[in-house]
Amino acid sequence: MKKIFLLFVGLLGMSQIFAQDISDALRYSQDNVQGTARFRALSGAFGALGGDMSAVSINPAGSAVFNAGHISMSLANMYTKNKTRFYDGYNETSSSNFDLNQTGAAFVFYNNNPNSLWKKFTLAAAYDKISNYDDNWFAYGTNQNRSIGSYFEGYANGLRLDEISGFPGESYTQAYREIGRFYGYGNQQAFLGYESYILEPLTDDDDNTVYSSNIAEGDYYQEYSYASRGYNGKFTFNVGAQLGEKLFLGVNLNSHFINYERSTFLYESNDNEGSTVNRVRFENSLFTTGSGFSFQVGAIYKLTDGLRAGVSYNSPTWLTINEESSQYISTVRQEDGDNISQVVDPFITNIFPSYRIHSPGKFTGSLAYVFGNFGLISFDYSLRDYGNTKFRPTSDPYFSSENNKMRNLLTTASTYRIGGEYKLNRISFRGGYRFEESPYKNGSFAGDVSGYSLGLGYNFGNSTKLDLTYDQANQTNQTQLYNVGLTDRANIDSRNSNVTLTLSFNL
Repeated sequence: MKKIFLLFVGLLGMSQIFAQDISDALRYSQDNVQGTARFRALSGAFGALGGDMSAVSINPAGSAVFNAGHISMSLANMYTKNKTRFYDGYNETSSSNFDLNQTGAAFVFYNNNPNSLWKKFTLAAAYDKISNYDDNWFAYGTNQNRSIGSYFEGYANGLRLDEISGFPGESYTQAYREIGRFYGYGNQQAFLGYESYILEPLTDDDDNTVYSSNIAEGDYYQEYSYASRGYNGKFTFNVGAQLGEKLFLGVNLNSHFINYERSTFLYESNDNEGSTVNRVRFENSLFTTGSGFSFQVGAIYKLTDGLRAGVSYNSPTWLTINEESSQYISTVRQEDGDNISQVVDPFITNIFPSYRIHSPGKFTGSLAYVFGNFGLISFDYSLRDYGNTKFRPTSDPYFSSENNKMRNLLTTASTYRIGGEYKLNRISFRGGYRFEESPYKNGSFAGDVSGYSLGLGYNFGNSTKLDLTYDQANQTNQTQLYNVGLTDRANIDSRNSNVTLTLSFNL
């Protein structure tokens, strides 16, 4: 009879099997096209210029600026340095990786009818990395406010004891799997807390719904390590056209794909009077894949021989996300004067139901002035309302609640990019600056991004070019350790540096 009741509850609880939050939505909604070396050297201020494969990812009309077929490939090295502060602890970590972050080709077809307004049209295909998720940081310090015990209490209180514990004779693997299947992710967290002896029920019967922590109040030394890797990229199919001598038009159809892995590990120790549990190790791993679609439309207009204006619209991105997770916990407790170790490792990978993210659209306006063959200066301004980010289906009560939070916490953010280029014979000197506002109304959660870029280019004179760029960006944010209970934040100052090399050919 109890098994039948469990199945009924499980069918009701499937939609809330895993707790996605604002950080997940923002991670997959923000874009920062990596791009060619020339594109990065101007800090991405290419919306009114075109003539570059990564410029096509900003304004699809950029492909129609090409006078001949074009191919480019880019190799980049990203170096990340994080300075982390957590209460009285300070730490620095760094990482570096190489990657092929861009490749693409455009083909130009001229109209042989001199009486037609349509001068040419272009077909292009490109791959661009939008975001690089490779990152790691380590925080440590003495927390005088909250223990990891508050995480498990937050999930457990209100749940029946027989909904967070196994049947007699069940292994951890069997119990964890069945609790997740019938009740969901939150009950699994309470199960880990109960079986590791962190949680103490008020009464030892199935009807109990009140729990306390066996970790007494006081000081808690905590270490938290974070490591992630992966990327967000897109394949683009582009069609562009030149109408008359001044107007360029274009459309992009984008196929998006996401691969993201994250691992976190918490170690906590205490010598507080009255604590039964004195040591805790808690590890969580997440693996995410996703796919989606978006489109872009854009135009570039030559106001004069030198002055150009551009405008483009990025549609929302419609993403479908799939997630898997695994976790384990171990504790050391005192019992009759002895230290007893307890390891709860379910050896289970949770596979969660797919969900969808609707990221906000973006408008970009651009101006550029080209000084003949001597150089240029360019400016882009973009606007995106992150409050329009949504989890779907919106009929799901949990997703509806998170969507309301995003409307209240997120805001409309602007991005400013400016870049310039000076040509001296076959050598080009380039530089740029960008500033991106935080998507949060409270910018302390994730601060503004500011960065600069410097680059060189060499034209070999046989339709072959080689470009090299260095760019750097800085951001300060506060990252919450957990969404429940232990919600303390680590302060992280991040600096991302990139060296990009691009080889390009005109056909």
